[in-house]
Amino acid sequence: MRSKTYTRIFFCAVMLCILQACSSLLGLPSNPERSTLGENTVYTTELKSMPLPKEKIVIGVYKFRDQTGQYKPAENGNNWSTAVPQGTTTILIKALEDSKWFIPIERENIANLLNERQIIRSTRQEYLKDADKNSTALPPLLYAGILLEGGVISYDSNIMTGGLGARYFGIGASTQYRQDRITIYLRAVSTLNGEILKTVYTSKTILSTSVNGSFFRYIDTERLLEAEVGLTQNEPVQLAVTEAIEKSVKALIVEGIKDKIWGKSAGDMANYQAIIDEYDREQKENINRVIGNKFPSYHRHNFAVFGNVEAQKVRDDYINPRMNIGGKLGFKYFMSPSFNLELNSSIFTMENQNILKRSYFVPEVNLEYILFPRYKFSPYIYGGGGVMFSKFKPQYKGQFGGGLEYIFAKNVGLRASSQYDLGFKDNWEGLVNGKRKDQALRFALGLNFYIGNK
Repeated sequence: MRSKTYTRIFFCAVMLCILQACSSLLGLPSNPERSTLGENTVYTTELKSMPLPKEKIVIGVYKFRDQTGQYKPAENGNNWSTAVPQGTTTILIKALEDSKWFIPIERENIANLLNERQIIRSTRQEYLKDADKNSTALPPLLYAGILLEGGVISYDSNIMTGGLGARYFGIGASTQYRQDRITIYLRAVSTLNGEILKTVYTSKTILSTSVNGSFFRYIDTERLLEAEVGLTQNEPVQLAVTEAIEKSVKALIVEGIKDKIWGKSAGDMANYQAIIDEYDREQKENINRVIGNKFPSYHRHNFAVFGNVEAQKVRDDYINPRMNIGGKLGFKYFMSPSFNLELNSSIFTMENQNILKRSYFVPEVNLEYILFPRYKFSPYIYGGGGVMFSKFKPQYKGQFGGGLEYIFAKNVGLRASSQYDLGFKDNWEGLVNGKRKDQALRFALGLNFYIGNK
């Protein structure tokens, strides 16, 4: 009995050592970490490396806050924590400082500043009565020629979710992801006449991922081995907000240079041509960008030729049907980005083991519908009719099918599809038996070559 107890203790100790080793291997935190300076984003470096202005611009920010009213999602109960950090004014001021284009002045808590200056005056008047009057005067406050307004105006949860998993004999793994999105608007307002000089808009996705693995197996009738491992990573919302704000500041600077909002402070335009060209290039690319950082376009042209290799199997009145390999060649004409008319011809072989083997030449006409014509990867469905020619009487049939296409190279698409053929009569093999019409299944893999105009 004691030996079994010692064995269990030893097994538990070994498992703890293995788990600790796995924790270190996966980079999981096991010890407290020291405080560090805040992380930089991609745009922090870009802001700090921008060409300097001829003269810095005094700018004021009264309030740049979360305007979404969004709370963190909670699986159970209510969560009254906000989804967006409430210190976005401070983040914006830090971005203005990093750019070296602006002199931010305190306006968010200006009441505190004015109160402190009043305390300084009162103290000096009370305790420095005999001193020179000039020593008690405080310098005037800076005033801003431009105010920055706006805020975080949108927080969209679960704009894209998905996952993938598999399990076999008690061993399984899965992964899941979720994307949220924040949107920021920033505008520059002239204090001279209240004119809104420029408005910019940026957005940033927030990615959360989870990877899990598990093992579940009965080793014996009374012994069960179970193990799990998992890792979840959530992109910090604060860093996402910081990156979006820094992108907005950079965009505001470039737009102001282009439209000459900054006046003499910008200096010679030639000094900023490189960043203006980069900004214009990004703007041009964003014309076709949609949520998910995708750039849909019409990749398919108005004509296409294609070839398929097919696995074919008949379902007729004889037993033991066998699968054969055939081929298909065809031509497509796109009447619109989604619809095309297809003409094709194929070699179809029907065979029942030790009973019948017959080959057909089969021309077909199909109408095809592509579900997502602006994306490289898209499912499609089609249907039509055809004729099966051999040395015997022609057979008429209908067909429908569907599949997936991926445009992996310029003007070339890879296709995988399945097709169901249904005869109008029950005599493909020359035998009429029962009420069911003769049928066939086809599975194909092929290439589409697009020609002509998009």
